[in-house]
Amino acid sequence: MTPVEIVNKMMNQDHFSQWLGITVISIDNGKCILGMQVKSEMVNGFGIAHGGITFSLADSALAFASNSHGKHCVSIETSIHHLRPVNVGDQLTANCQEINRGKSLGLYEVKITNQDQKLVAFFKGQVKIIDKDWC
Repeated sequence: MTPVEIVNKMMNQDHFSQWLGITVISIDNGKCILGMQVKSEMVNGFGIAHGGITFSLADSALAFASNSHGKHCVSIETSIHHLRPVNVGDQLTANCQEINRGKSLGLYEVKITNQDQKLVAFFKGQVKIIDKDWC
């Protein structure tokens, strides 16, 4: 399967990413760009986007980029740095890049920017590569 076919199959079953309104901008082996707009129901008590929103966007980018090679991958360790507040109406872009990929582990970074190209969050994720093909 191609990276596009894999991500389409994943997205068809990923109701959470659908609920977030995530769109796939581009996908290729080991990399992925996603977009989404922040909605009012995504804010916390401070009136800014809940940290889980950018985390979830980055986590989806990690999943799509790591699985794009054709093997099932699951995250085993992740971290995020929230750098700027995210507001209702902000258009976010998550750009995931593969840093290293071995036989059983992969390392990825995701940079999330807003509509002004300002970096709002930085995410790192490690995945376990499972010996199961997407087909």
